[in-house]
Amino acid sequence: MIRTSFTELIGVEHPIVLAGMGGATSPELVAAVSNAGGLGIHGVTSIESSEIVSQVAAIRSKTPRPFGLNLLLHGADEDQVRVVLDAKPEILSTAWPRDNQDLAQLFARAHERGLKVMHMVPGAADAAKAAHAGADVIVAQGTDGGGHIGLMGTIVVVPAVVKEVAPIPVLAAGGIAGGRGLAAALALGAAGVLLGTRFLATTESELHENFKRLIVESDGGDTIVTDIADIFLGVEWPGALERVARNRAVERWLGRTNELRRRREELLPGMREARLKGDPDEAIVYFGQSAALVDDVVPVARVIEDMVAEAEEIVGERLPNLVR
Repeated sequence: MIRTSFTELIGVEHPIVLAGMGGATSPELVAAVSNAGGLGIHGVTSIESSEIVSQVAAIRSKTPRPFGLNLLLHGADEDQVRVVLDAKPEILSTAWPRDNQDLAQLFARAHERGLKVMHMVPGAADAAKAAHAGADVIVAQGTDGGGHIGLMGTIVVVPAVVKEVAPIPVLAAGGIAGGRGLAAALALGAAGVLLGTRFLATTESELHENFKRLIVESDGGDTIVTDIADIFLGVEWPGALERVARNRAVERWLGRTNELRRRREELLPGMREARLKGDPDEAIVYFGQSAALVDDVVPVARVIEDMVAEAEEIVGERLPNLVR
């Protein structure tokens, strides 16, 4: 068993966390990760406040173990914040604040209710701000990841953040899908890992089966970092671009973003319909480069079991034998 400062702080068996992916997590997926000994995080920024309450109840009906709720701070309103804090998950997970948002005030409100705070950052400067504001755990996310990302690779950003905020536990995110990634993250100084893409390709994930197949068949080189998805949706993430599948819809609008902005209202319904139908060519599909390491769709418990076993073998047997 791998014990770290993160597992001790949060009270989970394994240092493996589900990324709070808005629109891609569900009570079933969250509970599956927590029941398997990791930490499930549910992304709720896109959910109405009243629905958050029922979603939390659904999670608690499926697991007695710790879980978290994730808010993207630039897009969450005060009512959502209040509902999440009142729900009292073990973890308040946050990311992507506006520059003028008061992290210290929010984190203090969470601590007053007995919640731990986990905040995701794309670099050491943001990590320092979060640590100063009182974050209990910092997630260092590299550009290898899917969805919204910063500009530094995981292997660089993780040790930089660890150095900046020690002894606060740091989780590594971006490009990690198996035991080798977990072992590497521990070697970089992290206390655990946060995974998105690998958990999307599981039986408990509600992602359309066509998109799960897209992940399994990916060689990791068929994604692109762009702002086309945000232009489609008419949203702005401060300081972020997004990694998505490089498909026909994305390639159609590369270099034509001004036209896309003008025609967004006309085109958005078609893109949303493609997402519902599972059209891999015309939908915006978020996943990371770690898709190259995903070979099958399996239950969450199998993902975590295999990841831990492989990391234990590397850390406990293979690496010590290299030292003379």
